[in-house]
Amino acid sequence: MTDLNQALLEIRSIRRQVAQATEFRGYGPSTLLATALLAVLAGVAQARWLPEPATHHVQYVALWLSTGALCAALIATQMLVRANRLHSSMADEMVLMAIGQFLPAGITGAILPFVLLHVTPAVFWMLPGLWQILFSLGVFASCRCLPRPMLLVGAWFLLSGMACLTLGDARALASVTMSGTYAIGMALVAGIHYLYAKKALIDEV
Repeated sequence: MTDLNQALLEIRSIRRQVAQATEFRGYGPSTLLATALLAVLAGVAQARWLPEPATHHVQYVALWLSTGALCAALIATQMLVRANRLHSSMADEMVLMAIGQFLPAGITGAILPFVLLHVTPAVFWMLPGLWQILFSLGVFASCRCLPRPMLLVGAWFLLSGMACLTLGDARALASVTMSGTYAIGMALVAGIHYLYAKKALIDEV
Protein backbone atom coordinates (compact mmCIF):
# COMPACT_ATOMS: atom_id res chain seq x y z
CA MET A 1 0.00 0.00 0.00
CA THR A 2 2.90 2.33 0.77
CA ASP A 3 4.44 1.73 -2.65
CA LEU A 4 1.08 2.48 -4.29
CA ASN A 5 0.73 5.75 -2.38
CA GLN A 6 4.26 6.72 -3.30
CA ALA A 7 3.58 5.97 -6.96
CA LEU A 8 0.41 8.09 -6.87
CA LEU A 9 2.29 10.97 -5.27
CA GLU A 10 4.96 10.78 -7.96
CA ILE A 11 2.32 10.76 -10.69
CA ARG A 12 0.67 13.84 -9.18
CA SER A 13 4.02 15.56 -8.95
CA ILE A 14 4.77 14.81 -12.60
CA ARG A 15 1.34 16.08 -13.65
CA ARG A 16 1.92 19.33 -11.74
CA GLN A 17 5.30 19.79 -13.38
CA VAL A 18 3.84 19.20 -16.83
CA ALA A 19 0.99 21.63 -16.07
CA GLN A 20 3.47 24.31 -15.00
CA ALA A 21 5.37 23.93 -18.27
CA THR A 22 2.25 23.97 -20.48
CA GLU A 23 0.61 27.10 -21.85
CA PHE A 24 -2.87 27.46 -20.39
CA ARG A 25 -5.51 27.85 -23.09
CA GLY A 26 -8.59 27.93 -20.90
CA TYR A 27 -9.32 31.64 -21.27
CA GLY A 28 -11.87 32.35 -24.01
CA PRO A 29 -11.31 35.53 -26.09
CA SER A 30 -15.04 36.21 -26.47
CA THR A 31 -15.65 36.04 -22.73
CA LEU A 32 -12.62 38.23 -22.03
CA LEU A 33 -13.94 40.80 -24.50
CA ALA A 34 -17.33 40.63 -22.80
CA THR A 35 -15.69 41.62 -19.52
CA ALA A 36 -14.24 44.67 -21.26
CA LEU A 37 -17.76 45.64 -22.34
CA LEU A 38 -19.02 45.08 -18.80
CA ALA A 39 -16.36 47.50 -17.54
CA VAL A 40 -17.62 50.10 -20.00
CA LEU A 41 -21.23 49.56 -18.86
CA ALA A 42 -20.17 49.88 -15.22
CA GLY A 43 -18.42 53.13 -16.08
CA VAL A 44 -21.55 54.45 -17.79
CA ALA A 45 -23.63 53.43 -14.77
CA GLN A 46 -21.24 55.24 -12.43
CA ALA A 47 -21.25 58.40 -14.55
CA ARG A 48 -25.06 58.42 -14.63
CA TRP A 49 -26.07 57.31 -11.13
CA LEU A 50 -22.94 57.97 -9.09
CA PRO A 51 -21.50 61.26 -10.38
CA GLU A 52 -19.83 62.08 -7.03
CA PRO A 53 -18.22 58.82 -5.84
CA ALA A 54 -16.05 60.68 -3.33
CA THR A 55 -19.15 61.12 -1.16
CA HIS A 56 -20.67 57.69 -1.89
CA HIS A 57 -17.90 55.26 -1.04
CA VAL A 58 -20.11 52.27 -0.28
CA GLN A 59 -22.03 52.56 -3.54
CA TYR A 60 -18.77 52.89 -5.48
CA VAL A 61 -17.37 49.75 -3.90
CA ALA A 62 -20.62 47.85 -4.47
CA LEU A 63 -20.69 48.81 -8.15
CA TRP A 64 -17.14 47.78 -8.95
CA LEU A 65 -16.95 44.72 -6.72
CA SER A 66 -20.17 43.36 -8.22
CA THR A 67 -18.83 44.07 -11.72
CA GLY A 68 -15.59 42.30 -10.86
CA ALA A 69 -17.45 39.33 -9.38
CA LEU A 70 -19.62 39.02 -12.49
CA CYS A 71 -16.56 39.17 -14.77
CA ALA A 72 -14.76 36.57 -12.66
CA ALA A 73 -17.79 34.26 -12.77
CA LEU A 74 -18.01 34.52 -16.57
CA ILE A 75 -14.30 33.86 -17.02
CA ALA A 76 -14.30 30.94 -14.57
CA THR A 77 -17.32 29.30 -16.21
CA GLN A 78 -15.83 29.34 -19.69
CA MET A 79 -12.38 28.49 -18.33
CA LEU A 80 -13.70 25.19 -16.94
CA VAL A 81 -15.40 24.32 -20.22
CA ARG A 82 -12.42 25.21 -22.41
CA ALA A 83 -9.87 23.58 -20.12
CA ASN A 84 -11.74 20.27 -20.18
CA ARG A 85 -11.94 20.45 -23.97
CA LEU A 86 -8.39 21.65 -24.72
CA HIS A 87 -6.36 20.14 -21.88
CA SER A 88 -8.40 16.93 -21.36
CA SER A 89 -6.69 14.84 -18.66
CA MET A 90 -4.60 17.80 -17.48
CA ALA A 91 -7.60 20.10 -17.08
CA ASP A 92 -7.86 19.91 -13.29
CA GLU A 93 -4.17 20.68 -12.74
CA MET A 94 -4.21 23.51 -15.28
CA VAL A 95 -7.32 25.14 -13.81
CA LEU A 96 -6.03 24.90 -10.24
CA MET A 97 -2.72 26.38 -11.32
CA ALA A 98 -4.41 29.28 -13.13
CA ILE A 99 -6.66 30.03 -10.15
CA GLY A 100 -3.84 29.72 -7.65
CA GLN A 101 -1.66 32.21 -9.50
CA PHE A 102 -4.31 34.93 -9.55
CA LEU A 103 -6.10 34.15 -6.28
CA PRO A 104 -3.86 36.13 -3.86
CA ALA A 105 -4.32 39.33 -5.88
CA GLY A 106 -8.06 38.69 -6.20
CA ILE A 107 -8.61 38.11 -2.48
CA THR A 108 -6.52 41.15 -1.56
CA GLY A 109 -8.47 43.29 -4.01
CA ALA A 110 -11.78 42.15 -2.50
CA ILE A 111 -10.67 42.93 1.07
CA LEU A 112 -8.86 46.20 0.35
CA PRO A 113 -11.91 48.52 -0.01
CA PHE A 114 -13.29 47.46 3.37
CA VAL A 115 -9.95 48.26 4.97
CA LEU A 116 -9.93 51.71 3.38
CA LEU A 117 -13.57 52.32 4.36
CA HIS A 118 -13.24 51.34 8.01
CA VAL A 119 -9.64 52.16 8.83
CA THR A 120 -8.40 54.98 6.59
CA PRO A 121 -11.37 56.47 4.65
CA ALA A 122 -9.42 59.68 4.04
CA VAL A 123 -7.33 57.89 1.41
CA PHE A 124 -10.25 56.07 -0.23
CA TRP A 125 -9.42 57.87 -3.48
CA MET A 126 -6.39 55.55 -3.80
CA LEU A 127 -8.62 52.48 -4.30
CA PRO A 128 -8.79 52.47 -8.15
CA GLY A 129 -5.01 52.79 -8.44
CA LEU A 130 -4.38 50.10 -5.84
CA TRP A 131 -6.91 47.80 -7.53
CA GLN A 132 -5.14 48.19 -10.84
CA ILE A 133 -1.72 47.55 -9.31
CA LEU A 134 -3.02 44.40 -7.61
CA PHE A 135 -4.53 43.25 -10.91
CA SER A 136 -1.19 43.79 -12.60
CA LEU A 137 0.50 41.61 -9.97
CA GLY A 138 -2.06 38.88 -10.66
CA VAL A 139 -1.34 39.12 -14.39
CA PHE A 140 2.43 38.99 -13.84
CA ALA A 141 2.02 35.95 -11.56
CA SER A 142 0.03 34.20 -14.30
CA CYS A 143 2.39 35.06 -17.17
CA ARG A 144 4.51 31.93 -16.86
CA CYS A 145 1.64 29.83 -18.26
CA LEU A 146 0.27 32.45 -20.67
CA PRO A 147 1.49 33.90 -23.99
CA ARG A 148 4.54 36.12 -23.49
CA PRO A 149 2.82 39.33 -24.75
CA MET A 150 0.63 39.13 -21.64
CA LEU A 151 3.49 40.94 -19.91
CA LEU A 152 2.28 44.03 -21.77
CA VAL A 153 -1.09 43.69 -20.04
CA GLY A 154 0.58 43.52 -16.64
CA ALA A 155 2.62 46.61 -17.52
CA TRP A 156 -0.55 48.43 -18.67
CA PHE A 157 -2.37 47.87 -15.40
CA LEU A 158 0.72 48.68 -13.35
CA LEU A 159 1.34 51.98 -15.14
CA SER A 160 -2.34 52.96 -15.13
CA GLY A 161 -2.53 52.22 -11.41
CA MET A 162 0.52 54.37 -10.75
CA ALA A 163 -1.01 57.13 -12.88
CA CYS A 164 -4.18 57.02 -10.78
CA LEU A 165 -2.16 57.38 -7.59
CA THR A 166 -0.28 60.38 -8.96
CA LEU A 167 -3.59 62.25 -9.31
CA GLY A 168 -3.49 62.56 -5.54
CA ASP A 169 -7.17 63.24 -4.90
CA ALA A 170 -10.78 62.24 -5.67
CA ARG A 171 -10.23 62.66 -9.42
CA ALA A 172 -8.92 59.10 -9.28
CA LEU A 173 -12.48 57.94 -8.57
CA ALA A 174 -13.80 59.20 -11.91
CA SER A 175 -15.61 56.55 -13.92
CA VAL A 176 -13.02 56.56 -16.70
CA THR A 177 -10.17 55.53 -14.39
CA MET A 178 -11.78 52.15 -13.84
CA SER A 179 -13.90 51.59 -16.93
CA GLY A 180 -11.32 52.89 -19.38
CA THR A 181 -8.38 51.06 -17.85
CA TYR A 182 -10.12 47.71 -17.56
CA ALA A 183 -11.87 47.96 -20.92
CA ILE A 184 -8.57 48.59 -22.72
CA GLY A 185 -6.69 46.04 -20.63
CA MET A 186 -9.21 43.23 -21.03
CA ALA A 187 -9.64 43.97 -24.74
CA LEU A 188 -5.87 43.59 -25.05
CA VAL A 189 -6.03 40.29 -23.15
CA ALA A 190 -8.81 39.07 -25.44
CA GLY A 191 -6.84 40.06 -28.55
CA ILE A 192 -3.69 38.26 -27.38
CA HIS A 193 -5.59 35.08 -26.57
CA TYR A 194 -7.45 35.21 -29.89
CA LEU A 195 -4.24 35.55 -31.90
CA TYR A 196 -2.50 32.77 -30.01
CA ALA A 197 -5.52 30.47 -30.19
CA LYS A 198 -5.64 31.04 -33.96
CA LYS A 199 -1.90 30.35 -34.21
CA ALA A 200 -2.27 27.14 -32.19
CA LEU A 201 -5.08 26.01 -34.49
CA ILE A 202 -2.94 26.63 -37.57
CA ASP A 203 -0.02 24.74 -36.00
CA GLU A 204 -2.26 21.77 -35.26
CA VAL A 205 -3.40 21.68 -38.88
